Amino acid sequence: MTSLPLLHSGKVRDMYDLGDDLLMVASDRISTYDAVHPTPIPDKGKVLTGLSVLWFGLTKDIVPNHFLSATDGVPAEFRGRGLRVRNLKMLPVECIVRGYITGSGWKDYKATGAISGISLPEGLQESQQFPEPIYTPSTKAEEGHDEAIDFDETVKLLGSEELAAQVREVSIAVYKAVAEHARERGVILADTKFEFGLDANGVLTLGDEVCTPDSSRFWPADSYEIGRGQPSFDKQFVRDWATNSGWDKNPPAPEIPQDIVEQTRERYVTAYERLSGESFGAWLDRVS
Repeated sequence: MTSLPLLHSGKVRDMYDLGDDLLMVASDRISTYDAVHPTPIPDKGKVLTGLSVLWFGLTKDIVPNHFLSATDGVPAEFRGRGLRVRNLKMLPVECIVRGYITGSGWKDYKATGAISGISLPEGLQESQQFPEPIYTPSTKAEEGHDEAIDFDETVKLLGSEELAAQVREVSIAVYKAVAEHARERGVILADTKFEFGLDANGVLTLGDEVCTPDSSRFWPADSYEIGRGQPSFDKQFVRDWATNSGWDKNPPAPEIPQDIVEQTRERYVTAYERLSGESFGAWLDRVS
C-alpha cells in the first residue's frame, strides 16, 4: 500500500522507515497462541491506534513516549491506524502489570502459589483484585512463547539493576493511571503489557502500543464478580473461541467464523468508546 521501506512486519504491526522517524501501522490481523489467524477483524487496527494515542497523552508526565503524530508524516492510506513515532532501542523484556488475578497468572498461582517469583497469599479467588498491582515480566521470544521471569532475571537481561527497577516502577505507575481513568468510566483494567525502549539520549521511553484490547484485559465494572472469569472488551473473546474450537494451537491458525468476527469488532469499538468518552467515528474524523 505504500512505497515506504518496510522495516519489520509483526503479528499485528508493520514498521516503515520515515528517515529520522518510523511509521507504525496497526493492521486488522489478530493472533492467538502466537499464530495469526487468516481472518481480519475490521477496524481493529484503528481502535488500537486511537486508544494508544489516548494513553500516550494521559501518561506523558509519568514517562516519555515515542508518539509524535497521528497525521503529520502519516500517509493518507494509513490515517487512523498509523502513527509517526520516534525510533527507540527496544528493551528485551515484556513488562506485564497485573491488578487482578486472571489468565496465566491465575493458572500459575493455582499450581505454585506464586506468579513470576512473587509469593502470594493463600486463598485468592479467580479475578480477585490484588491489594497493589504486581509486576510480572516475561521474555520477548523471537519464536515460540514468551516465558515468565522474575525481577532478578530482568536485571540480567537489561544489564542494570537501576534500569530494571525504573522499568518496574514506571510500568506500575502507568498501569495505575490508566486503571483509574478506566474505572471512572465503568471499566476495569485487569492486566496489561508494556514495552519500553531507550531514546537517542538513553532516556527510558514508552513504545509500541499502550493498554489496548490486544495487550490488556478490560472488564465491565458493573458485572464484575470474584470467583469466576469475567466478560471482556478485549482479545480474550477470540482466545476463548480458539481454545474451544478444536484447534491444536499450532500454526496455521484457523479461519474465524463471521459471527465471532462481528462480535469481536463490537467489543473493540465498545472499549474505545467507553474509555475515550467519544464515538469511534470521532477518532476517524479527527485523523482523516
